Amino acid sequence: MIRPEARAAFARWSEALWGCGVLALGLYWAFFTGGGLLHWLGYAVALAGGLLLLAGIQRGRFRTGSGGPGIVRVIEGRITYMGPLTGGVADLDALTRLELDPSGKPAHWMLHQAGQPTLAIPVNATGGEVLFDAFSALPGLQTERMLSVLNGTSREVVTLWQEPTSRIAHLRLH
Repeated sequence: MIRPEARAAFARWSEALWGCGVLALGLYWAFFTGGGLLHWLGYAVALAGGLLLLAGIQRGRFRTGSGGPGIVRVIEGRITYMGPLTGGVADLDALTRLELDPSGKPAHWMLHQAGQPTLAIPVNATGGEVLFDAFSALPGLQTERMLSVLNGTSREVVTLWQEPTSRIAHLRLH
């Protein structure tokens, strides 16, 4: 009854749509219920709906599709990718660099760890939407930059995050 393209669009933007609904309900309560507690509660609900809308827009921009090769799981900071040709595991705490390689079909997240082979995950891998929260946990990652590169037209590998260099390589006493 619903076309597959419309169903995919609703699924991609579902959080943003929920945010619009909560925002509309909050604004209705705030402006059309007169006074009292429901009036003030409406402002709080509208604020929550606005925040949900913004988060939903970010998540919708991150979802570039599904049904791609492989399956992604994130459990307690460990990213697991099981693909038809490759696969692997990367711990968020052990990541040294996160890159996006848009030159492939589809584009790939490139997760680098010291002493381990690079883990390449297609952006449209099944379950790949959980990577948004995982990547957001990286200290200093600029979410808006990540989303603009992901949805951009560049064909070059882009480093999105690199481990902060807090270690002193050489300490002189004299």
